[in-house]
Amino acid sequence: MPTHNKQRRWTVIASGLLVGALAIVVTFTTNAALVSPTAVAVVAAVGVMALILQLRLRFPQRSEEVHLPSWLNLAGGLLAITAFLHDWIHISVAVAELITLAAIGCFGVSGALVLHNLRKRRVGNQSQN
Repeated sequence: MPTHNKQRRWTVIASGLLVGALAIVVTFTTNAALVSPTAVAVVAAVGVMALILQLRLRFPQRSEEVHLPSWLNLAGGLLAITAFLHDWIHISVAVAELITLAAIGCFGVSGALVLHNLRKRRVGNQSQN
């Protein structure tokens, strides 16, 4: 079996698992929770993880070439955890929403940087051929 088919199979399996995880979250979550900022942060985090997983599985030889902004993902994760625990650390709801927005921004910028870097590498490789 060619290696391209094996890589594609693992990509499809990983995508299916991510869709399944999101389906479980949506199925067992109330309507009020789905409009909360925390739920949006979780979906944003899952999206970034899906992008990174896709990069690792689909382009294993290029994943070392593409710089992943780990500090931005770490900052987004810490902000999301802080927003999630706002009751426990006594942060007001308004501040927690701003922290959640900052976490979503970190995840969004991180994903955009990875996609931009992939596109730049692909265009550079095509011009060399």
